[in-house]
Amino acid sequence: MILDEIKTLPELLLVDKPLGISSFDVIRIIQKHFGKEKIGHAGTLDPLATGLMLLGVNRGTKKLTSLTQLGKTYITDILLGKKTTTGDLEGEIIEEKQYPDLKEKEVENIVYSLRDVVELPVSLFSALKKDGKPLYYYAREGIKIETPIRPMSVLDVSMLDFYKQEPFEIVRVRFAVSKGTYIRSLGEELGRRLGVPATLASLRRVKIGDFRVEDSYTIPENWLQDFKNNKKDLLK
Repeated sequence: MILDEIKTLPELLLVDKPLGISSFDVIRIIQKHFGKEKIGHAGTLDPLATGLMLLGVNRGTKKLTSLTQLGKTYITDILLGKKTTTGDLEGEIIEEKQYPDLKEKEVENIVYSLRDVVELPVSLFSALKKDGKPLYYYAREGIKIETPIRPMSVLDVSMLDFYKQEPFEIVRVRFAVSKGTYIRSLGEELGRRLGVPATLASLRRVKIGDFRVEDSYTIPENWLQDFKNNKKDLLK
């Protein structure tokens, strides 16, 4: 389903966020084409992540608080052999090693060991707030703060693939998690348990509660291109 096929937005809109734009960019694009409706979301996705967003429109924004409590399911490609400042490929490389002797069964066993409630450090490039400001504000400003540690709950996990991407390996994992669980933290924890540096190579949210990305709308390509060409004007 494509957004330009509808004339009126529903109170709850499911959108498949494309790669390379922020969650707020999604809202800006929709507002440009449907008018200045009041729109909010039930959970952000980073620019390098894709997948399901739940948007409340006008009166639908009142439903967002409860929707943010729902569990989420992600599919992620974790690159084994590289660690970055951000926990994904957007950051600077801080460690890089090749491990040619990694065995698929060993990796699979460690993947399944992540099903539990674990206390993990939150990426300093996350949107988690400290003193009213997101952690990525402090990271980008070079302000040193203590890395927050918080419990993260993995409700279900499965390894979908394991393959070589020269000179490293990629493990594809499906995580079903509770609110407040950061997939970047889980990717890095997988690396720690394997004894290798690790970072996310891709991230896609496929489910929120019972809402599925297969039932969401996509943003037309011409809308995306128009937004990228005129982003400065839209942000005024």
